[in-house]
Amino acid sequence: MSIRIVLPDQSEKVFDHPPTALEVAESISSGLARQTLGVQVNGSNTILDLRQPLADGDQIRLITSRDDEGLEVVRHSCAHILAQAVQAIWPEVKVTIGPVVDNGFYYDFDSEHTFSPEDFEKIEAKMKEIIKSDLPIEKEDLSSQEAIAQFREMKEDYKVELIEDIVAKTGDEEVSVYKNGDAWLDLCRGPHVQKTGAIKAFKLLSVAGSYWRGDENRQALQRIYGTAFYDNKGLKKYLNKLEEAKKRDHRKLGKDLGLFHFHPLSPGGPFFTGAGATIYNELQSYMREKYTEYGYQEVITPQIFDVDLYHQSGHYDNYKENMYFSEIDERSFSVKPMNCPGHCVLYGTDRHSYRDLPYRVADFGRLHRYERSGTMHGLTRVRTFAQDDAHIFCRRDQMFDEIKAFMAFLDEVYNKLGMNQYRVYLSTRPEKRLGSDEIWDQSEGALESALKELEIPYEINPGDGAFYGPKIDVVFVDAIDRPWQLGTLQCDFNLPDRFDLKYTGEDNSDHRPVMLHRAILGSLERFIGVYLEHTAGRLPMWLSPTQVQILNVTDRQDAFCREIEKDMRAAGWRVHYDNRSEKLGFKIREAQLKKVPYMLIIGDKELESGQLSVRLRSGEVINGVDRQEFLDKLNQEIKERSLESVLPAETKTEETN
Repeated sequence: MSIRIVLPDQSEKVFDHPPTALEVAESISSGLARQTLGVQVNGSNTILDLRQPLADGDQIRLITSRDDEGLEVVRHSCAHILAQAVQAIWPEVKVTIGPVVDNGFYYDFDSEHTFSPEDFEKIEAKMKEIIKSDLPIEKEDLSSQEAIAQFREMKEDYKVELIEDIVAKTGDEEVSVYKNGDAWLDLCRGPHVQKTGAIKAFKLLSVAGSYWRGDENRQALQRIYGTAFYDNKGLKKYLNKLEEAKKRDHRKLGKDLGLFHFHPLSPGGPFFTGAGATIYNELQSYMREKYTEYGYQEVITPQIFDVDLYHQSGHYDNYKENMYFSEIDERSFSVKPMNCPGHCVLYGTDRHSYRDLPYRVADFGRLHRYERSGTMHGLTRVRTFAQDDAHIFCRRDQMFDEIKAFMAFLDEVYNKLGMNQYRVYLSTRPEKRLGSDEIWDQSEGALESALKELEIPYEINPGDGAFYGPKIDVVFVDAIDRPWQLGTLQCDFNLPDRFDLKYTGEDNSDHRPVMLHRAILGSLERFIGVYLEHTAGRLPMWLSPTQVQILNVTDRQDAFCREIEKDMRAAGWRVHYDNRSEKLGFKIREAQLKKVPYMLIIGDKELESGQLSVRLRSGEVINGVDRQEFLDKLNQEIKERSLESVLPAETKTEETN
C-alpha cells in the first residue's frame, strides 16, 4: 500500500500506511515535528488533530507554533488543563464543555463551590504543575457504549448526555477522548497539542454564570474564562489591551458622561438621557441626509402586526423564540422584531413598473427582540432598539449597481466617523433556511460576483447567512483591534416570493423583484456602544452632547460669558456656561472628564480684549482667538462633520501650567 501526502509546495511524502500529520512532520524534520500543532486538509480552514490518520492524495498544511491559527489548538488544550486543575482541587466538581472562543477559551463547571477571581491563583498554580509535568496528551477512540459506561462510572453525567446526543443525531457509534497522562480524560474531538508542556503562557480572566446547553430551564453552571498565547510577550500585549478595554467600556463611559441608564422595570431597555439622545438623534440626522443623497425614502410602519404576517414571512417558524406575542380582540399579535415583513406589505400596496425600480425604503422604527437575560450587555445587546434599516426592491439586472452603491455608502459613512478599518465577509446558507438550493445558489452567486467585480477582498463565513438569504457582513475593527459586526447587505429571493411581490416588466408581464436588506450602522444602540469604546468617549464635535463649555474665572466676566453663550445658542450650538463658584482648575477637570471638545476660559484679559482663550480636550490651549473666527471655524467643523478641530494648527500652543 502506498499513501501519498501532498505538501503546500506540491512535493509529496509517501508512506506504507495512512500517516498522521505528526508523522509527516517527523519525516521532514524533528524541529518541525516539535512545533506541529495540527493540520488543515484539502484547503479546509478547519484544523484537525495532528494524531488523525490522513488519506491517500490529501493535500495538507501543517499548523505550527508559528501560525496564528495554532493558537486555537493551544487554547483548547489549556481549557482541558483548566478543567483538570479544577477537578484536582475540587474532586466533586463535574465538567461540561470547554470550547475555544475569540481570544481565549472557557470551561463550564457544575460545582457547589462558588468560584471567584480569588480562586484563580490557586487554580493557576495547579495548572502550572500540570504543564511542568509535561504530560503526554493522547487520543483514544472508544465505542459510544464504552464511553458512556466509563463516564457514568466517573459520575460525569453531562458527558453521558453529550455522547447519547451524538449517537442520536449522527448515528456515530464511536467517539474520541483525550487523556492528559493517565490521570485525567475528557470527551473531545480535538485538536490538541502533543504534551501539556507546550502551553507557555496563560491567564484566567473572569468567572460568569451560564446554563447547561444555554437553556435557562436547566442546570445553572459556572463559567471560567481564560486565554493562552505562544509566549509571555503575546499574553502581556493582550492583557494590556484588556486593561485598555476596561477604560473604554461603554457602560462606564455612559455613566461617566451621563448618556444612558438601565432599570429593572425594563430589562434590556435603555433610558437615554438628553445627552445620550443628542448622539442618537445626530446619527439619525446624518443618515437621513445620506438617504436623500443615495435615493432612499424614509417610511413609518406599524409596531404591532397580526401573527399571520410572520407565518407568511417565515419568521414565526424560524425566529419565534426571539419574538414578543400578545392576544388582542381574540387575535394573536406580535411586536415587530424587524422591518422587512412590513416593508413587503408596503411594497405590495401599489403596482410597480420596471421603471419604478429600484424602490428603496428606510425605516428607523422601534424593534423588539427577546434576548435571554444572561446574554444582555449594556447597549450592545438589548431587547428594544432601532436600526438604520432599509430595504431595496430591484430588478436582477440592477443588483450589481445596488451592491456597489451600498458599499460606497458604507465606506463614506465609516470614513466620516473615523472607522477606516473593516473586513468584509460573505455569509452563506445556514442549516435552517427558507427556499430551494437553486435559489440559494443564485443569491450567493450574485453577492460573490459583485464582490469580485468590485475587487473587494472578502472571506467566506460558511453557514452564517440569514434564514431567508445570504449576506455580506461588514466587520469593523476598532481602535484596540476588536472586531464588531455592524453593516450588512442581505440578498433575498424568498420573501418577495412568499409575499407574491411583482413589478410589470418591459414586456408587460409580471416579474418578481429581488429584495436587498441593508444596514450600515446597524442597531443604533449597539453602534453607540461600539463607537464610545472606539473613541474612548472622545466624540467628534458634531456628535458631542455639549460642544462648548464656557468657564468664567470670576463673577466679573459673567455678562460677557452670557453674551457668548447667547450667540452660540443662536447659531445652533450645544453650549453650556459653567458659572459655579468653583476654582477654574476644578471646572476644567470636570469638563475634560465629560470629554467636551472646546472650553472657553474667560478671565479679565479676555473680557478686556474681547478675544477668546480656547482649551481643547487634548489639553492644548489657543490664546487670543478672534471671536468671529472661532464662530466661523466651529461652524465649518459642524457643517463638515470633521473628526478633528479645524482651528488653525499654527496658533496652538502647549499649556505651561
